[in-house]
Amino acid sequence: MTVEEHGFAPGTDVLIRKVDSHLAAVRGSLRGPELELAERLAASLRELVVATAQASAADRAQVRAAVHYFVLRRESRGNLLSVRSLAAAQRVVNKVARQLDRPDLLVEVRRDREPAVPAGDIALR
Repeated sequence: MTVEEHGFAPGTDVLIRKVDSHLAAVRGSLRGPELELAERLAASLRELVVATAQASAADRAQVRAAVHYFVLRRESRGNLLSVRSLAAAQRVVNKVARQLDRPDLLVEVRRDREPAVPAGDIALR
């Protein structure tokens, strides 16, 4: 897919590729709810990128910052540190979605699963 095929702004495909490549990279290390959260964040970011392709520079800058927050890793003295917390990325993405009046793109914590019972809480019979 090229930018011309969809009529996106020139930077749009680059941001979507960044999101997709980061998601592909973390799929190997994340499981369960963390992976689901990463996938929902990526989907929301893709939609925000497309939705703001023709928006103001300020709106595009907010989305670009959210994408970079999701994909970038911090470095400390040349060593790569762990990926920023997905919860922190979720807060950033949700803040941008609210500021752009896109509540449909908020990434909420899924509550549809039973919480895991810690092994110490299981009663022996």
